[in-house]
This record gives sequence, structure tokens and C-alpha cells, in this order.
Amino acid sequence: MLRAIFDIILPPTCHLCGTSLTESEEFVCKSCLNELPRTGYHKLEDNPVELRLAGRFPFERASSHFFYSPNTQFATLIHDFKYRGFPSIARSLGRLMARELWWSGWLNDIDFVCPVPLHWSKYLRRGYNQSEEIARGISEEAGIDLSLELRAKRSHRTQTSFSHIERQSNVKDIFTLRHAERYAGKTILIIDDVCTTGATLTSAAETILAAQPTARLVLLTLAATF
Repeated sequence: MLRAIFDIILPPTCHLCGTSLTESEEFVCKSCLNELPRTGYHKLEDNPVELRLAGRFPFERASSHFFYSPNTQFATLIHDFKYRGFPSIARSLGRLMARELWWSGWLNDIDFVCPVPLHWSKYLRRGYNQSEEIARGISEEAGIDLSLELRAKRSHRTQTSFSHIERQSNVKDIFTLRHAERYAGKTILIIDDVCTTGATLTSAAETILAAQPTARLVLLTLAATF
């Protein structure tokens, strides 16, 4: 009731263009959603994400759904859900990805959706984990079980200004997997927000495979910088 009254007084508007949203739209209007810079990587064999991760660890397939560039509308969305307290945008984008990937069969045979975790200290400061929100959106839309048993055992500095080598060192051995026996022979979809060098994805994947070598991995990020 309160939400309905609030929406009448201050109707929700698109985060990108400012137009009023319809009842079927959330956070971003359909017009702006259609203009988001999709990569189409999930349709490509040996796509740029797979090539970036190739040789680091075994995986079934990998993709990023959107291109990321600073000072763009899409960068505004990511900034909003990472730093301005709009986790629901991340979940909404997760649902969008799941709908668009589902029809291609890219999500077939996934047993668990597993977000890259935040350390508890960073989680408390932010109030949520944006990668978990993306994963929840995918889980809800595709009906795939959500796993939160990959944990960060220590905090790490933000990767933004680091070189490739510094990024690898910054996230090396920072994760642990609880109840590894649960994932024997299962296919796990690892989710993160933005792929730059792939260092965080690599650390998460190596942790899972070290704990459960029979697990099969699929990797997906909301966006990639390349």
C-alpha cells in the first residue's frame, strides 16, 4: 500500500533516460534496455572471455553479457547498483540475462548458481553483494539453485587501478568452499559483475576445483571491459 501511494506521488522513472516507467518495467525502460551494449559472446565458440580464461583452469564455457566502458549509460547502471545502494538493479539485470540466455540453451545443465563472494567486512559496509544479487536474479528467473557456499576468507583491495599481475596477487587464495561434497559431479555457474583480467574468476574457479575436482564450471559476468 505504501509503495503504491509513493509511486503515485513520485512515479518511478528510468535510471538512464528519466522517462516514467510502466507497470511492466523496473528501473530501466524497455527502450533503454534494448540499447544496452550486448556482446553476443554466448553465441560464439572461443569468444573473448573464453580465450582470456583459456589454459588457467578447466571449464565448460564462459561469457559476459554486456560490454563495459566508462562514462556510458551502462556504466551508470553498474555504478548505481555497486555504490549508490540499488542492489535491485543488479537482480533485475540478472533476470534479464537469464531470459536472454535461456532461449539459446546456454544455461542448460546448470545445477547451481554461485556468485563470487564479498568478505564480511566489505559486505557490512555495502549492505549487499552485487554479484549475489545478479546471481539471485538468474536463479529466480531460470529456476536454478543458488549456492552461497563459496566464501571470502580474507578481504582484498579494489582491483580498479591494479595491473594484471597485481590483480592476480590481490585475489590469490582468498576464497574457500564449504560442503564441497555437495558439488561432486555438479555443474556450477560462477557469477561476477565485471570481467577485466579474469583474475577474480580464476581464483574462484581454482578454489572450487581444488575442493571438488569433479565439479564442472561455467562462468558468466554481467559485463566485460574488452
